[in-house]
Amino acid sequence: MSVARTWAVALTGVDGALVEVEADLTNQLPGFKIIGLADKALGEAVQRVHNACANSGLPLPRRALTINLSPASLPKQGSGFDLAVAITALATELTVDTGSIARTVHIGELGLDGRLRPIAGVLPAVRAAAAHGFHRVVVPWANMDEARLVDGIEVHGAVSLADVARLHGAELDPDDRPVDPVASTAPADEPEQVPDLAEVIGQREAVDALIVAAAGGHHLLMCGPPGAGKTMLARRLPGILPELDDEQALAAASIRSLAGLQVTSLSRLPPFEAPHHSASVAALVGGGSRGVRPGAIARASEGVLFLDEAGEFPANALDALRQPLESGSIVIHRAGGAARFPARFQLVLATNPCPCGDYGIRGGSCMCPPSAIRRYLGRLSGPLLDRIDIQLTLARVAHTAPASAGPTTAAAHGRVLEARARTAHRLRDTPWQRNAHVDGTWLRQGPLAPAPAVRRPLDAALHRGVLTLRGYDRVLRVAWSLADLGGRSQLGVDDIGRALFLKKGITS
Repeated sequence: MSVARTWAVALTGVDGALVEVEADLTNQLPGFKIIGLADKALGEAVQRVHNACANSGLPLPRRALTINLSPASLPKQGSGFDLAVAITALATELTVDTGSIARTVHIGELGLDGRLRPIAGVLPAVRAAAAHGFHRVVVPWANMDEARLVDGIEVHGAVSLADVARLHGAELDPDDRPVDPVASTAPADEPEQVPDLAEVIGQREAVDALIVAAAGGHHLLMCGPPGAGKTMLARRLPGILPELDDEQALAAASIRSLAGLQVTSLSRLPPFEAPHHSASVAALVGGGSRGVRPGAIARASEGVLFLDEAGEFPANALDALRQPLESGSIVIHRAGGAARFPARFQLVLATNPCPCGDYGIRGGSCMCPPSAIRRYLGRLSGPLLDRIDIQLTLARVAHTAPASAGPTTAAAHGRVLEARARTAHRLRDTPWQRNAHVDGTWLRQGPLAPAPAVRRPLDAALHRGVLTLRGYDRVLRVAWSLADLGGRSQLGVDDIGRALFLKKGITS
């Protein structure tokens, strides 16, 4: 037949749009062109497909061949369209099951020898295909384990273009030469082992605050001298958080796939991202000149974003966190469109009190001029700090204690699970599941709003200007996490007072 069709996926952030790939063969001067708003990499598919077909014993027709990518108004980029372009081009003249081709989504890059090369983003592409009602996809062999993480869809891992042609009914002469699949060179996505919380010595108040943050999904700032244990505490937070459910694990794995990591299984451990303090705004929020790649914010979604030495980060990079902290997602706008990524993470900041780390520390000798201290701490802007639920000041450890003195990760994890269960039960008739996500108006005026006598310390702090209204709501959220950890169904004055201390270091 002269016209053949199949399907591919165009990714914009984590969202995938199905693209119909049409091939039309006409009796004009021989030629091969791709239309439909293709980028440079996709435009170069003409030469890759031509050579791959010739070296696979599947020569293209010697007539005018036009490949249309529909919808034509949707920007399309990358080499993942190669396989769909090649199989539709061959189907215009080769005897194959065109119905089988039209019911299948094809994803993969072609080498000049006809072998399929792995690409990034296969997992979100397969999820998009399944969401649009497709039940069969063909992917490169090296991406097969990743594609099979999506339930309800038949996955075929192909080594070469000839394998795909045979899958759709082409009768080809057997090739006695062994064809080795192209192995993935992407780094494996292997989560680190989370150390035990019991190894933290002498910071019991900070450990308790970490458990409160885990119970409610609250953001945390730790300020203290070098060696106080800030990094130790942050790296143990993923271990006490609840494990990811199926949807959360798939979403986190999709981001890893888009970032170019080799995903072979679903990790239930919340992700932990700790970018270096030299990271740019684009490294944090995502971007890039050739396709929008997820930044540290997106990679930390459903987990923890830890910014160590926060005072060393550029101020504009830190302020870029403000909008994602409120909305739980980030949209990166470019001239060709906008890419959306999830950004539902817990932010943990760690900073020294000054550039040398000894300002205000007992036994320390700070030589930093006042202007340097103000400039150092000024990078943590007021609007950013207002979005932090818990602010801790840590001191150096003055004595050693047995490792078993504090709670273990397993014990803290159990407490967090019980608190989250109480939260979910209390919020069962609302759209929220964590205290950190509850709407402020509902907290203040809803059916569980605290009595005037209970919230009197909070009202006084707001009246004195110590808190903003956003800070007021965040104190209420932390208070509910404290109540859930304590097994209480109503807020008490002690919960408000403790939450105020964790937020601002003030007492009721």
